[in-house]
Amino acid sequence: MTLIRILVGTLLGLVGLWLALAWALRQPNFGSEPYPDAGRAEAKRLEQHVRFLSASGEWRSVHNAAGMTRAADYIAGAFRSTRAEVSEQSYQAGPVETKNIVARFGLEARPRVVIGAHYDVFGDLPGADDNASGVAGLLELARLLDGRSLPTAVELVAYSSEEPPFFGGPQMGSAVHVAALKSAAVQVRAMISLEMIGCFTERQPHQGILLTTIYPQHGRFVALAGRWADRDLMADAKRCFRGAGLPEVVSYSGPPGLGADLSDQRNYWAAGIPAFMVSDTAFMRNPNYHAATDTADTLDYQRMASVVDGVLSTVVMLARH
Repeated sequence: MTLIRILVGTLLGLVGLWLALAWALRQPNFGSEPYPDAGRAEAKRLEQHVRFLSASGEWRSVHNAAGMTRAADYIAGAFRSTRAEVSEQSYQAGPVETKNIVARFGLEARPRVVIGAHYDVFGDLPGADDNASGVAGLLELARLLDGRSLPTAVELVAYSSEEPPFFGGPQMGSAVHVAALKSAAVQVRAMISLEMIGCFTERQPHQGILLTTIYPQHGRFVALAGRWADRDLMADAKRCFRGAGLPEVVSYSGPPGLGADLSDQRNYWAAGIPAFMVSDTAFMRNPNYHAATDTADTLDYQRMASVVDGVLSTVVMLARH
């Protein structure tokens, strides 16, 4: 009987540790934040943006100057159709002269909330989900923020070099943007990175038993990923997403090296800025990741619109605090 008790006690202890780990990583919470008095993202507009940016042959690669210029001009034009203060941040990425496109709403002197997405693509590929979807979200946010009275500044940034060979180095567009903020001593409350937000599936092909046992088995959720230090920020964001009409939102709060650092938020963390990524889980879900099949026809624009609504609600919440 003693051996059985030891085995049972050990098993219960392991189960308890597993549940504690699952809770710590996922940080489940409840409730919702009322959706702000604002418009809603439109699926048709998002699709139009994605189709333009991912058009066949118009590759947004830093090695294709024409494709990058075409995308940058389109983004800048959409930003300039609003009342935002629009600027271009030119810099050298390897042998290429390229630029971030920045749209700021609100007074320059106010603390900022930054939302960013990279517009470059890996290789000569369409890059509809990766990351025309995130950029389309930025452009819809610009339309929805236009004319709002904001107690803080909101800065939308389209980065021009996130993909290899620049990823993880000082020539990432987001690293350049962060360096400019630091040089100007700009206070940033939080940063949100939009990284692939358009792919939703009936089944989530998790990689590894850890994710399989902690997160949903379907692929209809959106994920927020950040560090342990960002857990309260993401808890508030999840309530905003639910209030915007997207109940299927989960979060990861843990070591960045387990996948949470695979986009532009990493450079804001390095500068001590709270940040998290909004994603459809990228290569974990989307079979078209870094492939010629990552086309506009593969995305779910209705759910994508709900994701943008969730981001808008989060931005308005952060602007109030």
